Amino acid sequence: MKTKFIFVTGGVLSSLGKGLAAASIAALLECRGLRVTNQKLDPYINVDPGTLSPFQHGEVFVTDDGAETDLDLGHYERFTSTRMGKCNNLTSGQVYFSVISKERRGDYLGKTVQVIPHVTDEIKDYIRGCADGFDVAIIEVGGTVGDIESLPFLEAIRQFRNEAGKENAIFIHLTWVPYIKTAGEVKTKPTQHSVKALREIGIQPDILLCRTEDFLSEEIKAKIALFCNVEVAAVFTAKDVSCVYEVPLVFHKEGVDEKIVDLLNIWTGRPHFEAWEEVVHKVKKPSHEVRIAIVGKYVNLSDSYKSLNEALVHGGIANDCRVNLRFVDSEKIEKEGLGHNLDGADGILVPGGFGQRGIEGMITAIRYARENRIPYFGICLGMQLAVVEFARHI
Repeated sequence: MKTKFIFVTGGVLSSLGKGLAAASIAALLECRGLRVTNQKLDPYINVDPGTLSPFQHGEVFVTDDGAETDLDLGHYERFTSTRMGKCNNLTSGQVYFSVISKERRGDYLGKTVQVIPHVTDEIKDYIRGCADGFDVAIIEVGGTVGDIESLPFLEAIRQFRNEAGKENAIFIHLTWVPYIKTAGEVKTKPTQHSVKALREIGIQPDILLCRTEDFLSEEIKAKIALFCNVEVAAVFTAKDVSCVYEVPLVFHKEGVDEKIVDLLNIWTGRPHFEAWEEVVHKVKKPSHEVRIAIVGKYVNLSDSYKSLNEALVHGGIANDCRVNLRFVDSEKIEKEGLGHNLDGADGILVPGGFGQRGIEGMITAIRYARENRIPYFGICLGMQLAVVEFARHI
């Protein structure tokens, strides 16, 4: 089967959940028996996120081939069976580095190197290369529609759609439909303007995913469809959920996967969601629960430890147990002492980190775990400091 492409964009504001939406779409299609892969296009100029502060960008997800990539690739791996690699994450920095290197080698034969066509061609070549061998490739464009830095990527996918044809490439736009509590109304204006901005650069969404607190009424969907120039059957609710692994089930209930295979003219068998339903049931109704204290220096942004957090949740699912995470700032321990921060913890975990900041607070927590016989898990720096604590006090 010729590879099909799904481009996921986001509008109105950041942190809407494009990564989870893209991962959920991949999961839905995989449950239908298709071979899927995900790609992330990041507009920042950094070559990779390896040197970005965890406070700004969350964790760095390291793939099997050693690439330092965006944390969304972690979502892709957790939601599908496809292993991610270096080719699954492209940044503006990588694109410009490649284009400039080619220019210096003379690959462009003296031509004036421009964003169009040279930068956009580089992006399109990357998308095609990474999708080779798969039935469907889901490409998430980072940032928010309207951002200056996203424009080369949006132009590239616009061109890609024209070249591939509408039966082989579709656009899915994730947007926000807020509920104004004081007015008691759902507002569609942010979505209208987001789609307007997208259409101004030549992209007409085929599907709208509307992030909101509850399921949208048919009346609201019809209004959004009218003003955004999409059919009513292509407007779906991306409802807030308490468990991220419920998102594919919500999308399936809305009919997202059915619409996608229809637009791309793909025939698949009946989807199987039994495993997803079992996971969600165990998350929502566990037999027991435990409390795990995570003592680190980047705890002010929990996404700094995203894969670690999810690994603990997965361990809980496997043991029919809810894992309640408590994040403890190691610097705060240094300044104020332990206090009651570790009271009631069934386990203490110290993750990786860099530099001396917060080290003594971690060692204090490790000593507390040893003296009170609380199970301890040290990862990277956490294991090193366990040895230091033992050497100091035993």
